[in-house]
Amino acid sequence: MPVEEDQDVVVVDVEKIENSNEETEQQQEASDVMEKKQLSSKILRRNDSLEMASQTFSATHAAKGPSMSLILQLAFQSIGIVYGDIGTSPLYVYSSTFTDGIKNNDDILGVLSLILYTITLIPLIKYVFVVLKANDNGDGGTFALYSLICRYAKVGLIPNQQAEDADVSNYQLQLPNNRQKRASKLKCALEKSHFMKLFLLFATMLGTSMVIGDGVLTPCISVLSAVGGIKQAATNINNDVVVLISVAILVCLFMAQRFGTDKVGYTFAPIICIWFAFIAAIGLYNFIKYDPSVIKAVNPKYIVDYFIRNKKDAWISLGGVVLAITGTEALFADVGHFTVRSVQISMCSVTYPALILAYVGQASFLRKHNDLVSDTFYKSIPGKLYWPMFVIAVMAAIIASQAMISGTFSIIQQSLSLGCFPRVRIVHTSSKHEGQVYIPEINYILMIACIAITVGFKTTTKIGNAYGIAVVFVMTLTSAFLVLIMIMIWKTHILLIISYVLIIGSVEVVYLSSVLYKFDQGGYLPLAFAAVLMFIMYVWNNVYRRKYYYELDHKISAEKVKEIACNTSLCRLPGLAMFYSELVQGVPPIFKHYVANVPALHSLLIFVSIKSLPISKVPTEERFLFRRVHPKELNVFRCVVRYGYTDVRNEEEPFEKLLVERLKQFIVDEFWKSQNGDDQEEEEEKVQEEIEKEIERVEKASQDGVVHLIGENEIVACKGANIGKRILIDYAYNFLKKNLRQSEKLFDIPHKRMVKVGMTYEL
Repeated sequence: MPVEEDQDVVVVDVEKIENSNEETEQQQEASDVMEKKQLSSKILRRNDSLEMASQTFSATHAAKGPSMSLILQLAFQSIGIVYGDIGTSPLYVYSSTFTDGIKNNDDILGVLSLILYTITLIPLIKYVFVVLKANDNGDGGTFALYSLICRYAKVGLIPNQQAEDADVSNYQLQLPNNRQKRASKLKCALEKSHFMKLFLLFATMLGTSMVIGDGVLTPCISVLSAVGGIKQAATNINNDVVVLISVAILVCLFMAQRFGTDKVGYTFAPIICIWFAFIAAIGLYNFIKYDPSVIKAVNPKYIVDYFIRNKKDAWISLGGVVLAITGTEALFADVGHFTVRSVQISMCSVTYPALILAYVGQASFLRKHNDLVSDTFYKSIPGKLYWPMFVIAVMAAIIASQAMISGTFSIIQQSLSLGCFPRVRIVHTSSKHEGQVYIPEINYILMIACIAITVGFKTTTKIGNAYGIAVVFVMTLTSAFLVLIMIMIWKTHILLIISYVLIIGSVEVVYLSSVLYKFDQGGYLPLAFAAVLMFIMYVWNNVYRRKYYYELDHKISAEKVKEIACNTSLCRLPGLAMFYSELVQGVPPIFKHYVANVPALHSLLIFVSIKSLPISKVPTEERFLFRRVHPKELNVFRCVVRYGYTDVRNEEEPFEKLLVERLKQFIVDEFWKSQNGDDQEEEEEKVQEEIEKEIERVEKASQDGVVHLIGENEIVACKGANIGKRILIDYAYNFLKKNLRQSEKLFDIPHKRMVKVGMTYEL
């Protein structure tokens, strides 16, 4: 059997060509020939230049779902990470709603009814049973929704789409065939409107900025409210001491993030579980002891009566009621750290029942003690449980900030990969769960921002007014994206879409109008954060797009590359050279600039284009897409390296090693693809010899040395540009670029084998 080693490279499924020991040598050779012909026909049917058995991978991947024990383990972890914020809401919801006291005893029933239906409609029905299904291969958040839309409709602003993208196993959407007309109309409208493309990107940036802003506000109010309880035990402690203690706790909390969600979740989950057990038990106790009749609040009639009695004051009080669902967006943003099923289990079995019992119990207590509404939570605790509950409440309130910190890390990782955020370092903290990440730069920025707000405001009053704005804004944007997904991708029945908009959408709009009423009382804070973050994201994305279009307009044609490579005045050096860029359609202009200044090329050239797909993960087997620049004697290749927005780019196997291995696989596939199907033994041996020679050249070039050439582009505004463009490019973008991570750090490129090629882009 000739060259058995190389046949292992060519044949996708080795087991299919192994015959029993009784077969003769001639039968084995005949089987090999037939297998190669079948492989050749498979390659000819594909648009992709690289045969990578993606269907086998996806089928295997799909078959290996998480076990029930792992799901339960993740459900336990999620209690400590996801629900800290929403779980501690009973500390302040009633006091924030009845800021002027209780004027009518039935108002308690009206507010309780509002709380019950709000928690049921938004976190439970909307997020747990609807929004979580809109995850992008397990990842959630605003960018996950945006990527789903981009994958179905061509609404991306960078023209780097390729037909081969659809061959990636995670890329293709499984779409039903009915209700196509409505979906097609909306899709066409989005693709034809440049304004709608910009608007979708703007809305995505706004949602991301609001989540990050909430990630700053949540630790501030949680820690300040928790530490403020110390003054009840020690009257000699003033507010300045409370602020200093809060700052110390914030520093410790953010320093603990580097240990990862996995370890933090296991640490916090038992505490939050105890917290939920306590508030549920105390709620049940108060419900039985004081006024079991509050159960009639399930009748929405009491909501109507509450608004009739209080009119505008009832509408303003919704700003307090909405605090019952703060942190809900973390439930979707953090799903990438866990799984959809684990979050659903933890919400339905632990969080939702505990919160319902807690609010019902407090309402029963308030029906008999209207005057204690300003301190409902602690006053409703039975005397003997006061101190244990106080300690657990302080710990739970501190933990509450973890949900939004984790969500911030997840959503920044997504936005970075889609070219909407400056480069930062992504650290994957768990070898078991891919979605658990830590971003050092963002962690320190959040810590500094939290300390500044805590020291600057010192009290939770104004922070509390701002607390709900970010959350309700993101909820409303999520609903808007979800409606587009329902129409275009899920092709949901129109009556269900209308029902969703009328019920859940209208509730969110009413809450949004209420929280915006307190804009001048601290509500400007999350909007100010969002404005700063959106400016950073807009600057980076805008110049990123301009740079891409510049390279596209000045790209080098294949004929020009051949002309350069065939130039006899150029010296061909031994070794392999990789030219990096983000341009997918051709060779970037920096190559011509390099050759003009350094008249030497390596024996093997690979133009590497880095591309982010609007999906969460691209399997390693499907990551590299090769093309050869003909004629073959040039030894020049183009390679598109495709990543999802949660893929690891510089861990596990070195990027260089993976690329060389995939190149050798491509060469093998290309040779068999070029054959005309002749099954004579002489042809087979000839092809095998050619493959061996080509692979030997690649291996020799790799052994002689690999050089990485990276464009160190200087981006400047073109002559005659207006002052706005000069500020955007010359100052804002270049400031971000100089102070953040460079390309070579993203791919773990050795500095000793890296050459930076300088060139000025006038945009």
